Amino acid sequence: MNLQEAIAEITPSLIEMRRDFHRHPELGFQEVRTSARLAEFLEGLGLEVTRGVAQTGVVARLRGANPGKTVLVRADIDALPIQENSGVPYSSQTPGVMHACGHDGHAAIAAHVAAVLARFKEQIAGEVRFAFQPAEEIVSGAKPMVEAGVLDGVDSVVGLHLYSLMPAGKVGVRPGPSMAAADAFTIQLQGKGAHAAMPHEGVDTVLMAAQLTVALQSLVSRETDPIQTAVITIATVTAGEGAHNIIPETATLKGTLRTFDAGLREKLMRRIGELSEGIAAAMGGRAAVTWLPGSPAVVNDPQMVERFRRVAREVVGEASVLEVPPVMGGDDMSEFLNRRPGVYFWLGAGDPDPSKNRPHHHPGFWIDDERSLPLGVELITRTVLDFLS
Repeated sequence: MNLQEAIAEITPSLIEMRRDFHRHPELGFQEVRTSARLAEFLEGLGLEVTRGVAQTGVVARLRGANPGKTVLVRADIDALPIQENSGVPYSSQTPGVMHACGHDGHAAIAAHVAAVLARFKEQIAGEVRFAFQPAEEIVSGAKPMVEAGVLDGVDSVVGLHLYSLMPAGKVGVRPGPSMAAADAFTIQLQGKGAHAAMPHEGVDTVLMAAQLTVALQSLVSRETDPIQTAVITIATVTAGEGAHNIIPETATLKGTLRTFDAGLREKLMRRIGELSEGIAAAMGGRAAVTWLPGSPAVVNDPQMVERFRRVAREVVGEASVLEVPPVMGGDDMSEFLNRRPGVYFWLGAGDPDPSKNRPHHHPGFWIDDERSLPLGVELITRTVLDFLS
């Protein structure tokens, strides 16, 4: 049996598993059913399986017949708190939760890469390790997996992200920074409440929040090198309790900082604090900034990218292997890639007609799993074998 015959044989199981995960989505660190099914499937292949890694993660090891290098395949498995309205017959059966980012496909692809490689175990020199990671959407699962030792002895890492806005059959990758670091912050403003008719007797936190929202953008437009990239977004502003005639004593701003460069990331985190405290003080109030640090930027190893491109061109043709621009979305795959050389690529999963596709994290999110998932298995499998060679 050759590789393509093996992939054709496992494709019905691949599609069924992805759609089963889609019907039964689970949020970060709640992926109990998902991880149990993955573990049972991998144990059935004869792999060495460890459950409960980083709470709900699964690690599996496929040891080849001969000694060699170790490659890690990473897949995230959690869903999002979104009510699905995609209309597919296998829609989520869990109210308010859906796989709107393709993690159901990532998990199914990685499991079936294991299924294919298990058939060629006697021809493999080295080890293929599989990390099914929880809680990517809340940027909390990768780091504890690394701390649990999942990268011990690993030489290189590979992973993919399905992309609904790229037609199935296309592959996107880039060397160097690929996805941004994404850090969340909360700014608590303290002023002094007053009657709306007597603003001079208070310290207006609504005005303070407005001034700060505008001023924060100057950190990008006037304090960041135009050659570098950064985004500061204020996504939530809350103040008051609905009254028309009360100046509220407190206000809260929530937002994110997105960067590629580690030095710029550190600088802007510091400056957001300084600017917030300075503006609040100048207006007679106080500000306190708290951070929910995200993951670092996703950075692909240039040599690994070039090896992957060679493999991908053989599979889909040169015209279908695209150099994609970096994106400001984050992914804690960076916790793996910051420690081991590797590649994280985009796999097209959309319809050729763009009007039929919906973006990630959309309640109507949809992927063409029949055309994209088998291709994902082939690309990952061939990349693993190339890395091990």
